[in-house]
Amino acid sequence: MPPRSNDPIQIGQQLIQATLDLTKQLNITEILQQFVDQACELTDARFGALSVLDAWGDTTMFLQHGFSDDEAAGVGAPPRGLGMIGAIPANDALIINDIATHPLFTGFPPGHRSMYNFLGVPVRMKDQVFGRLYLCDKPGGFDETDVRLLRILGNAAGVAVENARIYRESQNRERWIHASQIITNAMMEGAEEEEALALIADTVRNVSDADTALIVLPSVGYNWACEIADGFKANELLGTVFPPQGRAMSVLHEGAGMIVDSLARASTLRIPALKNFGSALYAPMMNRGVAAGVLILLRKPGRPEFESSDLPLAESLAAQATFALELASARHSEDMAALYDERDRIGRDLHDFAIQQLFATGMQIDTARDKLRAGEMDETDIIEVLDSALVAVDESVRQIRSIVHDLREPDQDVGLVERVRRETSIVRTALGFAPSLIIEVDGTIISPDQDDQLATVSQRIDDDIADDVVAVIREGLSNVARHAKATAVQITLTVEGTAPDGHVSVRVLDDGVGIPVNRERTSGLGNLRTRARRHNGSFSVAATQTRSGTDLVWSVPLV
Repeated sequence: MPPRSNDPIQIGQQLIQATLDLTKQLNITEILQQFVDQACELTDARFGALSVLDAWGDTTMFLQHGFSDDEAAGVGAPPRGLGMIGAIPANDALIINDIATHPLFTGFPPGHRSMYNFLGVPVRMKDQVFGRLYLCDKPGGFDETDVRLLRILGNAAGVAVENARIYRESQNRERWIHASQIITNAMMEGAEEEEALALIADTVRNVSDADTALIVLPSVGYNWACEIADGFKANELLGTVFPPQGRAMSVLHEGAGMIVDSLARASTLRIPALKNFGSALYAPMMNRGVAAGVLILLRKPGRPEFESSDLPLAESLAAQATFALELASARHSEDMAALYDERDRIGRDLHDFAIQQLFATGMQIDTARDKLRAGEMDETDIIEVLDSALVAVDESVRQIRSIVHDLREPDQDVGLVERVRRETSIVRTALGFAPSLIIEVDGTIISPDQDDQLATVSQRIDDDIADDVVAVIREGLSNVARHAKATAVQITLTVEGTAPDGHVSVRVLDDGVGIPVNRERTSGLGNLRTRARRHNGSFSVAATQTRSGTDLVWSVPLV
């Protein structure tokens, strides 16, 4: 680097050119790197560095000048803001032209080259300390002229960063709008609710540059739990129950989002797993003033905090996603109404054809029996009656088989998990809410997008047991819909191991009124018990351990 000219006019020209070059940039990282480079050039400093600080005073971005890649890597972590760096005033500069003899000097870190003088200045933006700029090794030492140059250059850098932020916010707004369109289109094209929620989590995580996205929804026992998780440590957070006094519930009840600068540094944190994250954004999923859930976006520690401009965009998208889900739910209700109409038609067909024919055949045989007892029929008459009855029975069987075939045809190529999902979807209208479905294989909860893992569920369970699993879930949900008066129900399908040592179990847990003390009709539960006994399995139904509700568990060995 050529030495700086002492000509004030030339210095002024260099400063003007440097400020113009800064304002041409629209990338914040490039602006800040150019700021460090130009600060060294204007002051003749051989080395320079900029620490960009977060709300806690920790370095979130570190840019250097004059160090080779190997030297930068050898220094390791950015400075922690102690010693001379920590002594940089918030509104003034710190000049040390003999580092070795200064009382603030505590030595250089391992791998750091020695330096002999130092100039540190705060970098302020919007009346706040944005970072610390420090320069080293200027021939002849630093002076007040250097400080004045850096203040002017720092102001220009602040303007450039603010312009870049405005530009980035406009681009960010476009991305959020596009993400909203993607989600709405998916809902209008008929995506299932769980599939849609997974799409929302994935899309929002990407558009917000978050590491993890969570969707908290109503769960069993008046609780709210993470039903959808996407990204870093998603499996650890899936199913997590959020406490009533926590941030998520505060956002839910107040209907307003919030940004947390760092969960890892939070003084109160009721969910230990969230200690793995830094900045967090909470947005309520609201529609017409009613909260349906909470969208939570998380970033790893050390990453930039969410900005205030992100919050209204996240709230708007969360509200639109909730509205789209309600539209999908209305469409689903129409589909279910059509399905129920079809079932009514099938019931009428059974009644008008097969059942009526079987009833008539029974009457015919009953009449023949009476005549036979009275001696009014001979062998020929009996054979004629029986032949007629057999024809009628065969025709009834044919009709029933045709109806059953029509019912089973759509499920011929559908796996067990999809059949279970259909059962939980069908009952949604009767319940008034969507049941929660958890698939667990060998102790690991499987997310909806893990197709390979979900396929193993059908592979491990034979068709006979699979039919019983579907029947158990159908009966369990039917009982909840008819008797429980529940506000939430959770179905857990668990597969442990493989045949002949493994087992499959179904658990239906609700927060309803519980089991009546003097219940008279138990044919449905008896059917479930029979299905378990047929496979040498077990079945139990009891009140839940906390509050009200019923806990139904059905388990059989794999064969």
